[in-house]
Amino acid sequence: MKPRAKSFDSKAEAEKWARELESQVDRFGAAPDTKILETTTLGDLLKRYKIEVSPTKRGCVQEIQRIDVLERHEIAHRTLVGLSQPDVASFRDERLSSVAPSTAVREMAILSHVIEVAMRDWGFPLSRNVVKLVRRPVIRNERKRRLEGDEEQRLLDGCDGGKIPFMRTLLIVAIETGMRRSEILGLKWTDISHNRRVITLEMTKNGSGREVPMTQRAFDALSRWKENAPVEESMVFPIAPGSFEQVWRRLLKRANIVGLRFHDLRHEGVSRLFERGLNVIEVSSISGHKELRMLKRYTHLSADDLVARLGMSINPI
Repeated sequence: MKPRAKSFDSKAEAEKWARELESQVDRFGAAPDTKILETTTLGDLLKRYKIEVSPTKRGCVQEIQRIDVLERHEIAHRTLVGLSQPDVASFRDERLSSVAPSTAVREMAILSHVIEVAMRDWGFPLSRNVVKLVRRPVIRNERKRRLEGDEEQRLLDGCDGGKIPFMRTLLIVAIETGMRRSEILGLKWTDISHNRRVITLEMTKNGSGREVPMTQRAFDALSRWKENAPVEESMVFPIAPGSFEQVWRRLLKRANIVGLRFHDLRHEGVSRLFERGLNVIEVSSISGHKELRMLKRYTHLSADDLVARLGMSINPI
């Protein structure tokens, strides 16, 4: 085996390097040539991953957008031999100063998978995945926001002042079905069975399809919109996600509603399913939640409704 030598500023660094070489011998049967780690940057891996791996994923558009952000970050200039746990921890802390914990977690997940692919599939002789050794931010994004008072009516009335003819129908579908925004915006007329009153989603966020039954209100709203929709248009709600964000913000302003996200309508819809008396299994089949424990985040039920369902009488104290 070819002798290996390297200079260090301290004995501790030299001993650490020697231990890593020993672990590589145990793993590969020999100490691989690590020169490639000295000339390859994390940005090089991100670029290759974006070309070879990301396009194979269902969420490739969002992932590529995140990788574009990562490529512009200082950490992308670190060579693989120099990338350390403190580098990743500093990246995490710096990102948390400007983005939500959930965003930082997703970005760290991408970095981790990029390094994992480089080690397992591309043959880079990395002894470990340093990203896995760094603590990830805790996500506390449970929301209890539901429609209050006359907010639903104000939202629907606000649709009349906008330029999107199907906005009222879209909101009703969101509230009545608890579907995700991506599922609603991706709906095609061929996905809707008016005879069965069922919406068929071929592929969803969790990787499987499902059938969503329509309430009478949702069915009527979609039927009215179909009568007025352009015949040549295959999409039920032809609007891009980016444009929809702007429309949503303008609608909230017209309706004079603050602190409401579109995703809160999914909370509202799922909670109403429980309030109608459906059990957890029935709701999960409609909402698409694979893990039943996740439904706890969406069941912010009205205490008054629960009292009524329990058949309890309220006596003044």
